[in-house]
Amino acid sequence: MPALDMPLAKLKAYKGVNPKPRDFDAYWGRALREMRAVDPKVKAVPSRAIRPSSADCFDLFWTGVGGAKIHAKLLRPKKASRPGPALLVFHGYSMSAGDWSDKLGYVAEGFTVAAMDCRGQGGLSEEKGGAGGSTLRGHIIRGLGDGPDKLLFRQVFLDAAQLARIVMAMPGVDPRRVGAMGGSQGGGLTLACAALEPRLRRIAPCYPFLSDYQRVWDMDLDKDAYEELRYFFRSFDPLHEREKEIFTRLGYIDVQHLAPRIRAETLMAITLRDNICPPSTQFAAYNKIRARKRTALYPDYGHEHLRDWADKAFQFMKGL
Repeated sequence: MPALDMPLAKLKAYKGVNPKPRDFDAYWGRALREMRAVDPKVKAVPSRAIRPSSADCFDLFWTGVGGAKIHAKLLRPKKASRPGPALLVFHGYSMSAGDWSDKLGYVAEGFTVAAMDCRGQGGLSEEKGGAGGSTLRGHIIRGLGDGPDKLLFRQVFLDAAQLARIVMAMPGVDPRRVGAMGGSQGGGLTLACAALEPRLRRIAPCYPFLSDYQRVWDMDLDKDAYEELRYFFRSFDPLHEREKEIFTRLGYIDVQHLAPRIRAETLMAITLRDNICPPSTQFAAYNKIRARKRTALYPDYGHEHLRDWADKAFQFMKGL
């Protein structure tokens, strides 16, 4: 069976190499307290973009940590007679929540669907970094030189958890039947969301990004989605005198370290020819999940569209 970086038997036992900060749990405990103290001021505005017969569609806005304005596309079944399941959807790096219409299949099954725009990327969410519009380039390293609480992905992880709390509190949603899914960055956010909001029932991450940064560096794959790691070292630590310190700080936003907190039943798509999010980094997170779990293993696929994955995830989520 092909593998980009390790034989499959080793991948199944691999536990990651990126350092975990000693105060990791205290760090995220403090972050969650900050998130819970925020008044989200939730506002749902009917969408003018689409008016399907089966769903009510809204632009959902709320205030995230640091005062950022966060947006998600919200779709709700028109004729729900009782509280039903909900699905959170997270998108890939640089992208957005996507089209309304590609979520209608879930709504037809009785799901409320909320698809979040990550702050500062391709959608309507704002990043409070002093600049408007896109702040895409450098999101992994944004705040890396300012202290752990300034890491941008800390705030994005909290946005995902805050969305889960908002959706769980909605009329028409059974908070015991909420799932999450996404690919690449969306896969990483799915794991982070389930770790920070352990009431999630099922998750379907696909080749997750934001896992085991040190391994990416060691494999010389600090390019494409991870190229900003190289930019940071070249600009701020060209002799790598602070390498251990830098990777340890990145450990705060490494989803493999959050994975043991996950309680949701997990179906995870893993690709063995992935040179964007290497297989070992995917397994580093998967192997630390203690909840009920299984993989959909794609030996011949890389970081690309996976045949039948959307159908497998759909059937899995129907079990909520």
